[in-house]
Amino acid sequence: MTTRAIIFLMAGLTMLAGCASQQEARTSTQGANASAAPSEPGARIVKSRDGSFEGEVIGTPSPSSRFAKLQIGMTMREVSSLIGAPDDMIRHETGKRWIPFYFGNDAQRLQVIYRNEGCLTYTGGNVFGGGDNELIRITVAPKGGCLDT
Repeated sequence: MTTRAIIFLMAGLTMLAGCASQQEARTSTQGANASAAPSEPGARIVKSRDGSFEGEVIGTPSPSSRFAKLQIGMTMREVSSLIGAPDDMIRHETGKRWIPFYFGNDAQRLQVIYRNEGCLTYTGGNVFGGGDNELIRITVAPKGGCLDT
């Protein structure tokens, strides 16, 4: 094989691998909580508002709570316009950050804290910072203590 043929072969394999990971990102990791079992006792798995993925709700918000207005799958912008800005925010990378050719929106996580309400967890975008921040977990914890470790 010539050098040129090897380069074309490698480019083709690279594109094929990228397409495969993109398809997997769309189907199984969009909501980032693809497991069927809740992460802790008392949590429940719920479908996103468009039904494309599952999220998690931990605890039950009171009817007068700001969190009672929220739905899994809302964007951070929608949540902020509905219930206001959070009091604090934490961002961290997930293990998907290191998958070659991963273009899904769950390479990072963003957790926002609302004092006297709890925490909301969003997908944090892809490795390049793009992607929608979708709500994947609502943690009702009016007395605090809802941060992931």
